[in-house]
Amino acid sequence: MAYLSRSPADRERFICIYPAYINGKKTIAEGRRISLEKAATNPTCSEIQEVCSTAGLNAIAENNKMYPREWNRDAQFRGRVRVQLKNEDGALCLEQFPSRQAIMLHVAEMIPKLKTRTQKAGGGDQTLQPGEGGKKSKKKKK
Repeated sequence: MAYLSRSPADRERFICIYPAYINGKKTIAEGRRISLEKAATNPTCSEIQEVCSTAGLNAIAENNKMYPREWNRDAQFRGRVRVQLKNEDGALCLEQFPSRQAIMLHVAEMIPKLKTRTQKAGGGDQTLQPGEGGKKSKKKKK
């Protein structure tokens, strides 16, 4: 009964978002909870927290937690983010996020637009070009 008397603003009542929920590399059986078209590629706990905080949500990263279905114990796959969905009186914190699903979709949409992701993509293109050239020359030798 003590659980029912807790306020929605208590930290324990915040919703949990694990990176696996919005990871496009995961299957539904592995924990993905949004459609593949809308999912982000390998999101991290810190990225989820950054997007939620930028949107104006109260988000707390818990880096020592792990998703139970996650078999890989690497630091990259650790963590979860607790997000406050409702205020003390039970009203929504932000009207554009009425549900857990709405927050997950927003996070998955915004993660590829983060500066850290766009800078990595720019550097990645430069390293791919020499590799592609090497593959083409191998094909010519055959």
